[in-house]
Amino acid sequence: MPKVVSRSAVSSSTDAQPTASSAAALRVYYCICGEFILVIDKSLATLPRRKTDNAIIVRSQDTDAGKARVFKLNAVAEEPILLERRRLGGHEKQYRYHCPRCSLKIGYQTSPPPVKSAPFLYIFSGALTQMQGQVPQNAFDGENDM
Repeated sequence: MPKVVSRSAVSSSTDAQPTASSAAALRVYYCICGEFILVIDKSLATLPRRKTDNAIIVRSQDTDAGKARVFKLNAVAEEPILLERRRLGGHEKQYRYHCPRCSLKIGYQTSPPPVKSAPFLYIFSGALTQMQGQVPQNAFDGENDM
């Protein structure tokens, strides 16, 4: 059997300009139980929130208003539910997603699965954390408001 010899050299320079891929930092988010749920190109804390339920808005599709976020969601789709939205004067159908390990509700979209089939994915406030196994500070916000 012939021997395989390989050589490689790594070169770096402090003068080199950063590439687009090196500047794009991905953020990883976990369920409270520690399961990997979401990887996204921007911090969830910087994304806008929905006025009806304070959910984080993740743009799933390109439109004239903006480009879609780059993300991957690891969650299980549920049967849709119908909610009454009094402020909007009607109803809203939500296709919810939950954690594959503990079944905690993670978020929803307004079109049937798969993920990214709707213009937006909404992440419930306090459902995800960047520190695996640690409950986020805002997990129980609004708990006593009801």
